[in-house]
Amino acid sequence: MLMKSTAQSLTEQLAALFSQRIRDRLLAPGARLPSVRQCAQQQGVSPSTVVGAYDQLLAQGLVEARRNRGFFVREGGRAEQAPALSQAVPVPSTIPPPRAPLNATALIRGMFHGISDKPQPGMGVLPQEWLQTTFLSSAVRRFCNAKDMNAFSLQYGEPAGDAGLRRAVSHQLKALAVQAAPEQIITTIGATHALDIVSRTLLRAGDYVMVEEPGWAVEFARLDALGMRILPVPRRSDGPDLAVMARYAQEHAPKLFVSVSVLHNPTGYCLNPASAHRILQLANAHNFHVVEDDTYSHFAPVHATRLCALDGLQRTIYVGGFAKILAPNWRVGYMAAPPHLVERLLDTKLLSTLTTPALLEKALAWCVEQGQIRRHAERIRQRLDSARSRSVALAQAHGCVFAAEPAGLFGWVDTGVDTDALSQRMLDEGYLLAPGALFHAQRTPSSLMRINFATTQEPVFWATLQRLCAEQRQ
Repeated sequence: MLMKSTAQSLTEQLAALFSQRIRDRLLAPGARLPSVRQCAQQQGVSPSTVVGAYDQLLAQGLVEARRNRGFFVREGGRAEQAPALSQAVPVPSTIPPPRAPLNATALIRGMFHGISDKPQPGMGVLPQEWLQTTFLSSAVRRFCNAKDMNAFSLQYGEPAGDAGLRRAVSHQLKALAVQAAPEQIITTIGATHALDIVSRTLLRAGDYVMVEEPGWAVEFARLDALGMRILPVPRRSDGPDLAVMARYAQEHAPKLFVSVSVLHNPTGYCLNPASAHRILQLANAHNFHVVEDDTYSHFAPVHATRLCALDGLQRTIYVGGFAKILAPNWRVGYMAAPPHLVERLLDTKLLSTLTTPALLEKALAWCVEQGQIRRHAERIRQRLDSARSRSVALAQAHGCVFAAEPAGLFGWVDTGVDTDALSQRMLDEGYLLAPGALFHAQRTPSSLMRINFATTQEPVFWATLQRLCAEQRQ
């Protein structure tokens, strides 16, 4: 909140507020600032104060004024968009490169910067208090004695990752009907690193890649930064739009399809068997690989349909990790790949990180083998089920509608107003939202937003959201 102060004028405070949001990328390039009158009403200041603040932002080169349109965050040039399909199919084109990484990292930066001490609805991880355990520290201490530390810390580790962790992951995947020998598993610095290794191994700049939409903006941005041409595939409740996939496959010969098949982010949808079989048929017929990102497997039912289980890791590559359920900062992930791709993927890992930290991998392997992670995941699922029920009831009581059946960690909520604009108002209240536009390849206005069920338990958040939505409709 702006306050009268002898140290800094209201104009300077308002300019600093917008400047910080722009620098933190919470206001994306091309975003329109509130009109002078709107901003004055929202911040409780005079229009002349807003004009002065906007003038300061202009002088700093952070915004630009467009005649009869208002003030906009400055942005760079735009890149060529992916070609449209020859026949009318409702599929968006790719996003401008300058926007993708900025918008994709906004939530991450917001988490790091600490918007406020309030629970954050846009967070992508569980609250810290949910993740606190005693077995993690015990596992690390187990391998921190001088003898063990000298054995693996004074030399590079195994290129593919700790053998014990790869055996533990292999055994864990069998419960999901994914048959992967330890030799087919490569550890990584988180699941995102695994996705990046796959992209850098199988793709070259200019290749077409199919990605589900809505989908996580980081994936759009990451592929775009590598020079790939993004083909957004609409995600439905039973899986991706197969007609769109077939058309893309025929017209653009994509090299890869990236899918979050189970507890899809942000909708929570799970792939059904019929769609899974058809996807694999398309992959075989048109010679592309499928990357199955199973980041949320610890929240999902074991019997959920997985492409890698049906395919037997022939055209599919399985990506997983432990950040969501265990320790986000440990950054331990992995991939399971077809035997003929393992060496190529391993070469790419070696070029990017050499090896991965053995201490954390050994500790994690011990946690898996002792059943600690399984029991921890069961407790988290029970707690999340209760939180989801409360969050859904609060959302509906405050006028929100779920665009997808609530499941897993995230909810896909329709607010009825533009959530890009709403997110800026909510920042003033200390809340970081995940607006729907973030989850589309081409950022367009959306009334949807993704919520974290674990961090939306407080009625005050929903009351604030309802109030600002009502104000925005006026």
